Amino acid sequence: MILLRHGQSEFNVHMAATRRDPGIVDPRLTEYGHYQATLAAERLAGEPIRRIIASPYTRALQTAEPIARRLHIPVFVNPIVRERYAFVCDIGTPRSTLERGWPEHDFSTIAEVWWPAIEEPAESVVARATLFRAEMAALPDWQDTLVISHWGFILSMTGQSVGNCETLRCDPHAPAPTTVPWHG
Repeated sequence: MILLRHGQSEFNVHMAATRRDPGIVDPRLTEYGHYQATLAAERLAGEPIRRIIASPYTRALQTAEPIARRLHIPVFVNPIVRERYAFVCDIGTPRSTLERGWPEHDFSTIAEVWWPAIEEPAESVVARATLFRAEMAALPDWQDTLVISHWGFILSMTGQSVGNCETLRCDPHAPAPTTVPWHG
């Protein structure tokens, strides 16, 4: 499968400049983030993608838009691939609001409030990645899947850090990373 980190968000810009949580709830993509998503759609056009799974965070859904449109594939929203809940940006948007914003997406797998109430331990993200890896490994066509996710979840899946709108290939049958370098 292909793992894609969402495009640059408002949070990413402020955090990079100040190294402090700017307090933006469920941030949107910047203009540059939208541009990155459009470029990702072009890069992925030649891939045999038949399934798109996206995190319910707005930045991931906005990244999915041009890709789904370009590939003519529906987006299935799955909170298991969400970011680690550690900053204000990880407070999500209720399902009913997301459904109004993206009526063409499938939100059937998420609760109205789908993000945790308190900071999520790193081990919890690793556990989600392990569960997702097993679910994907059980699918005969896992290799035809694009997952639009976040830095922490992709790190937990692969042990590798990626920038905004960068991709990594991930074989769910391969061994999971033995360590996840959360701090550097």
